[in-house]
Amino acid sequence: MKISFAVVLLLTSLLFLGGVHAEPVKELEWDAMVPEDYRPDKILNQFGDINALDDNDPKAQIILEQLEAAWRVAPVVESLDGKRVKLPGFVVPIEGDGEKLSEFLLVPYYGACIHVPPPPANQTVYVKVPEADAKIREAFDTVWVTGTLSAKPFNSDLANAGYQIEAEAVTPYE
Repeated sequence: MKISFAVVLLLTSLLFLGGVHAEPVKELEWDAMVPEDYRPDKILNQFGDINALDDNDPKAQIILEQLEAAWRVAPVVESLDGKRVKLPGFVVPIEGDGEKLSEFLLVPYYGACIHVPPPPANQTVYVKVPEADAKIREAFDTVWVTGTLSAKPFNSDLANAGYQIEAEAVTPYE
């Protein structure tokens, strides 16, 4: 069987221009994005029974400040860098025109980033949608994001993200 030059050229362009991906997509759980040795709960343990603290207790304020500082710089799992993943989560809009969304934060639970404190950086993903083609019905929608994960930070007024994804697809979570 002889393959024509046109077929080879087409297959090569699909492979290198994003039409066909050599690496399979891995469905990712949020816990996989947290290094095993990352333990911010040690902050809580040093204060004993925190359930007995009132919100206005100065000790509670110290705990909150220490947790927020730890969460802003929460380490990422470097081995995930460059992996093609599919990750579910909730949308927190950053940039769009009201009809199409081109940038958003993906977070693991509803209401994250509008409540204080925002999730840890390693539980927040900045998503860039190249053609503003996210299939999002409304803010805080639940979606699947498929794309290549980068273990590099992104900072916004809403939260610090430890990861970024250049989205290939954003689809409703069903």
